[in-house]
Parts: sequence; C-alpha cells; structure tokens
Amino acid sequence: MDGMQKLLAGYRRFRAKAWPEQRRLFETLAREGQRPNMLLVACIDSRVDPAMIFDTAPGEVLTVRNVANLVPPYAPDAAYHGTSAALEFGVSVLGVEHIVVLGHGACGGVQALLDGAPPDAADFIAPWMSLAEPARVAASTCPAGAERQRRCEYEIVKLSLANLMTFPWIAAAAGTGKLALHGAWFAVDSGTLVTLQPDGSFASPD
Repeated sequence: MDGMQKLLAGYRRFRAKAWPEQRRLFETLAREGQRPNMLLVACIDSRVDPAMIFDTAPGEVLTVRNVANLVPPYAPDAAYHGTSAALEFGVSVLGVEHIVVLGHGACGGVQALLDGAPPDAADFIAPWMSLAEPARVAASTCPAGAERQRRCEYEIVKLSLANLMTFPWIAAAAGTGKLALHGAWFAVDSGTLVTLQPDGSFASPD
C-alpha cells in the first residue's frame, strides 16, 4: 500500500468510526466556528503528535508546527512569516488564553543546529535554525552527545518563550493576565512529559 492509499484507508476508518461518534461536534464547529483557548507551538517531527500526547478533541487547540518548535522574534517586514501569522491569528483574532511551546527528544532540527544541516537541506533549515544560536551556545557547556542534545532542546523552548514576549500584543496580553505562556518537553522514547518550572528547570507535572 503506497502513502496515499494508506491515508485514504485511514480516512475510511475515520468515516466508519470516528465521524459517527463526533459528528455533532464537527457540525457545531462548522456552524459556530472554532474557539480554542490554547495555542501550541510544536515541531513537525512525525513522532510527536500534540493531539495524541494531550488527548485533545477537534476545536480545542490551535496547533502551529515548524522545524524545532521555534518562535522567531517579532519582525513585521515584507518577508513571509508563517509562525508569526499563526500567533497573530490565535492571540489577536481568536483570543487564546494560553500558549505552550512543546519541545521533544531526538529533535532533528536541534541535531542540525549542533552538527550542521544535511548537505541537501541547507536552503532553509540552516538559516531557520540559526535563530536558535543562543540555545546552541548555552548547551555548548554540556558534554557532546545526548546530554548536549537535550540541553539544547530545553534551551530552544526557553528561547521561543522569550521571543514570544517580543510580540507587543503577546506581551500586552501576558502583562494583564489575559494570556499565560508555558514550556514543555516530550520524550519520544518513554512517552513522558516535563514542564518548565519558574526556576528554569524541567520537571514532571505530576
């Protein structure tokens, strides 16, 4: 079965089981529109599915995915800003009350930052990951290997949260308590989640 046929088989399972169970929810969402109170910035990694990790239903979370769950700094210019546009839509239009930056283990974007982008993927990945240079520098004090990789993944979550505050409408909403920012990291190999604590560490939310 090729890729498209596999997707279509999944769609048929959805129509047979999930659609009948959630038909009223989808019809309500289509009629009344979406009102998520949370926006989640996650990586495009196929092993990290936010809807599965957090067991969310359609309409609950606005999800923005890019390489290494990076939030760029505020830069309203003539360039193309997909992540920034999604943030503007979520905060200024939908009025979400929470933004979560979700990092994860074994991130390929972080590996490209630490070891260099693959030769065949240097057009966009290398410039994009250069946004995370402060995270690479912070992680450089750790021994090379898994420890440095994880430290860099943590630091990118923190960097993205700091960059969120460069957006004036995010800073304003956070300043009045209308918006809260959160950081988290997911371990692909164990399925465990840790969240960013006020002291800068990551710990289990349990």
